[in-house]
Amino acid sequence: MKIEGRTFVVSGGASGLGRACVRDICRLGGNVVILDMNEELGPALIKELGAGSAKFLVCDVSDTGSIASAVMPTVSWIKETGKPLGGIIPAAGVGRPGLILNKANEPVPLSQIDFVLSINLRGTLDLVRQFLPALATSPPFSSDNERGVIVMVSSSAAFDGQMGQVAYAASKGAVASMTLPMARDLSRFGIRVVTVAPSMFESAMTAGMSDKVRKGLEKAMEFPARAGKPEEFSALVRHAIENVMLNGVVIRLDGATRMPSKL
Repeated sequence: MKIEGRTFVVSGGASGLGRACVRDICRLGGNVVILDMNEELGPALIKELGAGSAKFLVCDVSDTGSIASAVMPTVSWIKETGKPLGGIIPAAGVGRPGLILNKANEPVPLSQIDFVLSINLRGTLDLVRQFLPALATSPPFSSDNERGVIVMVSSSAAFDGQMGQVAYAASKGAVASMTLPMARDLSRFGIRVVTVAPSMFESAMTAGMSDKVRKGLEKAMEFPARAGKPEEFSALVRHAIENVMLNGVVIRLDGATRMPSKL
């Protein structure tokens, strides 16, 4: 699918990996609706890209009403620009580590589990669910009658989560697990589903890491022995959009890194 002439919805698009995707899509002639809670970074990115190619809407993906309130403005903007919806990229995510049972014999608070699941899993699924009717009615193109693509974000923690990552690994593992059944559900509409599972990348989530933790993680890496760059993540997302044969698959983007149990 060509990015040019299509509109994409990107949650968590004001920073980190989502922002890199937004920049790539706009550079290639697509439009983007940026959904994010950051009311400083969002407008700043719009100013950088130009209002003609991007639109910012405040949205909390853990709140189903907040997502619903973003659907109609998106559909209206698509009608104004004449660039039909071509993809949904739920890139909003959080990581809040915590041992399921700590040294004081206290279980992790359920509120902490709910916080991670509500954004990483429920927020991903709800965002896709609510924007799908618009994507399913986009005009098909090419001999394959493709309408669009959903590119979800899992994590290497889905496969080799570390100590303290039970909730995070559960949320990202679920995203990976729903890739194939979602692709099967949507195949009759000409909609593909691809999931990218990155390891440690430069993002808002990893910015607060201590040097000790960062160096410990780098020791577990093969090649390259560094955190991934947002542009390297967006390059794979771009390919997932453009390559019609990528469907129902989870792609690890981790430089052969396999995380140890603990640092």
